[in-house]
Amino acid sequence: MSRPVHPLLKLAIEAGPLIVFFLVNARAGIFHATAAFMAAIVVSLILAYNLERRMPVMPLVTAGFVLVFGTLTLVLQDELFIKLKPTIVNTLFAAILAGGMLFGRPLLKPLFGAVLPLDNTGWSRLTWRWVWFFLLLALLNEIVWRNFSTDAWVNFKVFGIMPLTIAFSLAQLPLLQRHGLRAPEDQDQ
Repeated sequence: MSRPVHPLLKLAIEAGPLIVFFLVNARAGIFHATAAFMAAIVVSLILAYNLERRMPVMPLVTAGFVLVFGTLTLVLQDELFIKLKPTIVNTLFAAILAGGMLFGRPLLKPLFGAVLPLDNTGWSRLTWRWVWFFLLLALLNEIVWRNFSTDAWVNFKVFGIMPLTIAFSLAQLPLLQRHGLRAPEDQDQ
């Protein structure tokens, strides 16, 4: 059974591998950073599982891609693979969510429905917004890794993507308030 985890602790566990990636890259370069990132993401999954007693879906998928693309990066000694990973993961998330919507199933609802009770319109709008946001992140990743140094890309990955994601999430609060379902005890008043 899943246990609630404090949001700041959850954020620290999910952001921890990125911070490790940034710090090791600054000291030892992209290949050492990739190896450290791979190890840190496995540790973060173990911590998340131990805290929640369930494996979080999106971090698990991301970890799978980090391990595959990280291994390719290290074995082939080519940083292209680790740079492509965010583009592929974000595009995949967008495609999965859009595919669900095309079949009338907002796939965010099974993931977050227990903590975000929304009406059907809310789930639909929130899902489409995340589709477009994931595509934007994929595009931004492509622009940055193709036009800037590896260090600039790492900085963008840590200090660009995370703040953008937090800002985007906060920007969804009006939608969540507008389409949120009230608890039965709230409806009696």
